[in-house]
Amino acid sequence: MRKKTRVKINPFSVFVVFLGLLSASLPAGAEPDKTEAGASQPAKIIAAGGVITEIVYALGRSDLLVGVDSTSQFPAAALKEKPNVGYVRALSSEGLLSLKPTSIIAIESAGPPDILKAVEEAGVKVTRVPEVATPAGISAKITEVAALIGEKDKGTALAAATDQKFKSLDSLRGKIGKARRALFILSFQNGRAMVGGRNTSADGIITLAGMQNAASALEGWKPISDEALLEAAPDVIIAMDHGPQTVTVDTILAVPAFAATPAAKNKSVLIFDGEYLLGFGPRTPDAARDLLLAAYPDVAKSDQRSNLQ
Repeated sequence: MRKKTRVKINPFSVFVVFLGLLSASLPAGAEPDKTEAGASQPAKIIAAGGVITEIVYALGRSDLLVGVDSTSQFPAAALKEKPNVGYVRALSSEGLLSLKPTSIIAIESAGPPDILKAVEEAGVKVTRVPEVATPAGISAKITEVAALIGEKDKGTALAAATDQKFKSLDSLRGKIGKARRALFILSFQNGRAMVGGRNTSADGIITLAGMQNAASALEGWKPISDEALLEAAPDVIIAMDHGPQTVTVDTILAVPAFAATPAAKNKSVLIFDGEYLLGFGPRTPDAARDLLLAAYPDVAKSDQRSNLQ
């Protein structure tokens, strides 16, 4: 009669195999989060800021998002597929926590600050991403978001591709003769225009498009007086068709001080999608190029001829 052999099972080996099976069930690249009981669960992220949403989608990880804010206009699928947590600067703790996120990735200006602090105290990790309106700032933003969602390699590739587009934009700016003066209107409040001065995303996109900011005497977003507007004498007026208040060409030209500017006389009033111009994400080189070509018709004709050759 054959003697039975007992097989000894190492409990530690079983535990290692269990962990391997568990990690394999997680989305590729996503970092597991710990619950209070210590068990791992897939990352569930809320993106607070249109540019955050744009980057996550560009990296192919929209599956990690359980909510986005109302400025997440690109891609259009974002607000159709994901719950809307409200305006990025007017979030509510109830709206955020109801989605049971494991983390929130927010632009620096997201808020109110006390709401995000309360959410963090409730056990949700909140990471604020700096908003720097420069090519280097965009690259840093892409790589940081990529690292937060476990896609460092994809982030490096996306940042490199974006940098390459900026180099092409440098060449296009080289075709500009005399730089034009541009004024960026955010909205009208009580009959006065709120414009982008120094250290704003408006100032950043104006510079990238090869123009000078006519409101550089102002710091931040400020209302501009009729006297200051006439002194600024912008050659180009830029406004948004999405934002706190929709601005049209008729709205602008109805203001006598605007009607007297060189921009109005030359009919150089440009209306663009606000998130496209001011998001400062992967699409920004394209946005700056489109703005440049619209502001400099001669450069646009030259570029068109070059593309046909």
